[in-house]
Amino acid sequence: MKKLEKIEIIDLIGRELQERMKFVEIDGYFQSYGIPTDHQPSYNSKYVYVKEVLPKIKDEIILEIASELGIDHPAISSVPVIKESDATFWKPGHFKLFISHLASFKKTIGILKNELEKYGISSFVAHEDIEPTKQWQDEIEKGLFSMDALCAVLMPGFKESNWTDQEIGVAIGRNVLIIPIRRELDPYGFIGKFQGFQAVGKNVGQVAEGIFEIISSNPKTKTKYLNTLVELILLSNTVNQGIERLEAFVRIKDLPLEKVEYLQERIIENENLKNTRFLKPFNQIALKYNLERLSLKDFEKKKDEDYDELPF
Repeated sequence: MKKLEKIEIIDLIGRELQERMKFVEIDGYFQSYGIPTDHQPSYNSKYVYVKEVLPKIKDEIILEIASELGIDHPAISSVPVIKESDATFWKPGHFKLFISHLASFKKTIGILKNELEKYGISSFVAHEDIEPTKQWQDEIEKGLFSMDALCAVLMPGFKESNWTDQEIGVAIGRNVLIIPIRRELDPYGFIGKFQGFQAVGKNVGQVAEGIFEIISSNPKTKTKYLNTLVELILLSNTVNQGIERLEAFVRIKDLPLEKVEYLQERIIENENLKNTRFLKPFNQIALKYNLERLSLKDFEKKKDEDYDELPF
């Protein structure tokens, strides 16, 4: 990447993070990339903070952050950027997984889609997600150019389908993670280097679990997925939803301390999580990281603090 391109991209990242996040959220986001967060900005500005921290960071990390934030710049990719608002079939705030499959297997894929939502993963399944009034090819393209990863269900007949091969081709061109699911067909061609997940003899829930484990551990997707899951926990609409997402969070290997600390700080902002059924499993996580336990009283303290800060 040329020096001028790096300056331009950092500027765009600064503006994007200034709009999206608070200071503490930017720190947590940077820490997930191993970026030091002890810098004191010359002005009390999130934009300035980002502009002063990122120039020292490696180009590949800058490009990965820019790509994750959906920033459009020639140095990032020649592939068109599709905004989440344009691809309305994705569940807001979820990790976006395109499932490439044969139409004959659509019933099972529909069940798999529901199982993956437990992990905060929204799946694009053409037969369910395309409205009859829309051009189906345009919608598939939106899914392909906005996905975070692609899952290919390999089974007899998959090779012979022009559509599935082209979908994989887009994933290869975009350099996104491809997860081959082996169902009586081994990975071939450009995806032959991937071992794939063996689905024979497993039920749908076990396949969904296998996909989750790959996404949550692969270097291409781990950071994006972890950040997504943390925000989904904090935005849970019910305590059961929060518990379900927390169960996925705790199963991720090598959880960064800053993510657990960030959750501990923000949980008390969501009244839906004010429940011992949620706090008990979270406190078990906090204990492993030598963090203080949360109690129902902490939610009341937060409420008092919020009132104190209200402008007159």
